[in-house]
Amino acid sequence: MSVSLYYTAHRATPLTGTESAAVARVVVAHRTSFPYEDEESLYVYDPEATKPERILDGSTKLPFDPGRTMPVIVHVLDSVTELRRALPGADWHVHMDDLDIPWDEAEGYALPGMRDADLATEFASAAGGAVEEPPDGGPVSSAR
Repeated sequence: MSVSLYYTAHRATPLTGTESAAVARVVVAHRTSFPYEDEESLYVYDPEATKPERILDGSTKLPFDPGRTMPVIVHVLDSVTELRRALPGADWHVHMDDLDIPWDEAEGYALPGMRDADLATEFASAAGGAVEEPPDGGPVSSAR
């Protein structure tokens, strides 16, 4: 059984050219800095395939490796936070299956403890691996 993060933005007006470019920049930056080549990352659906009032729609399947789960959650939620800030006036719904992810104006999208290095180490230990520091400063597991 897999667990996924889902992110959707609704608004009566379509994306402007500037907003579409901002979304593309966030997606490219996310993919460039994503710590795992073999895991699913931020995935934004083709806007032509969604309902007209949905200006952004996407999902990310979380890894089965517990040592990689928190780093992926942090990375994706940070990217979705950037997307939300780039698309003013939209109503957002971000959730992990049945769990809504709260929005905080200062922090953005976050789950309690998601930046806790001790928690990341505990997850990595459960998978038999270790946590190393990636270039962006967030925890990344070396477990496979």
